[in-house]
Amino acid sequence: MKLHGIDFTSAPSRRKGITVATGHLRGDSFLLESLDTLPDNAAFAAWLRRPGPWLGAFDFPFSLPRELVETLGWPTEWAALMRHVAGLSRAEMRETFKAFCDARPPGNKFAHRATDYPAGSSPSMKWVNPPVAYMLHAGVPQLLDAGVSLYQLHPGDAQRIAFEGYPGMVARDITRKSYKNDQRTLQTPERQAVREIIVEALERGAHRWGIRLEAGSHRDALIADGSADLLDATLCAILAAWAWQRRDAGYGLPPFDALEGWIVGA
Repeated sequence: MKLHGIDFTSAPSRRKGITVATGHLRGDSFLLESLDTLPDNAAFAAWLRRPGPWLGAFDFPFSLPRELVETLGWPTEWAALMRHVAGLSRAEMRETFKAFCDARPPGNKFAHRATDYPAGSSPSMKWVNPPVAYMLHAGVPQLLDAGVSLYQLHPGDAQRIAFEGYPGMVARDITRKSYKNDQRTLQTPERQAVREIIVEALERGAHRWGIRLEAGSHRDALIADGSADLLDATLCAILAAWAWQRRDAGYGLPPFDALEGWIVGA
C-alpha cells in the first residue's frame, strides 16, 4: 500500500505547489520514498487519478461545521453540501461566512466542527489566516471529480482512499515553537533548528501516534525547507501510516458526524 501525505495550497504555482510525501509502512516505521511538488491543479488532478492501492492524508478540511450549515439552510447531506459549496465563488463564500460571523458575539464568531477541538485546527469556515475555507473550496471538488473514496463521507474507488489530515497537530505534539514561514526573510536559523527537533522526534517515534520516520536521503531536505511544505507533507504521511496500521479498526477514527468529517489521528 502506497501511503501519501499531501500539503495543499488553494492556489498552486511553480513557486509554491502542492507537495506530496510518499512511502510505505514497515512495522511501526514509515519509509519515506519520495517528495514531489505539483505545480498546478491539472497536475494534482492527474496525480489523484493514479491507480491504487493508495491511502492519503490531505491537509485541507473536508467539510464545514454543522452549526454553520444548518444556520445557513444549506444541504445537510455531505455530497449535496459539497456540490453547493463548489457552485459558489470564493467571494460569495467569503461574504456569506463574514455575515454569519458578524451576527455573532465577540469571542464566538466562528462555528467549529467537533474534530477541531482535539486536533487544535482552525475553523474550516475561516477565509483568512489561514484561508482553510478556500482550501476546502479548491480541494474537495477535485477529490470528488477524481472518484476517490472519502472514508465514511463519500464512496468511491476503494483502492484510492482519502482522509483529512492536519500536520500542525503532529508538530505541536512535539514542540510549540514556530518551525516555518513562507516569507524567505523569516526563514530563520532558529526555525530550521526547530524543524530538526521535529524530524529527530519523528525518527524516534516520540509523539503520540508512535510511527517512526525513516527519511533516508530526504532528511536534509525536510530540515532545510524553510516553508516546511516538505515537512508538513511528511507529517500528513505519518498520519496516513497510522491510519493504515489501524485499517481493521476503522482506521483509528472515533464515531463522528458524517456531515462534518474527522481529522485522522485526532
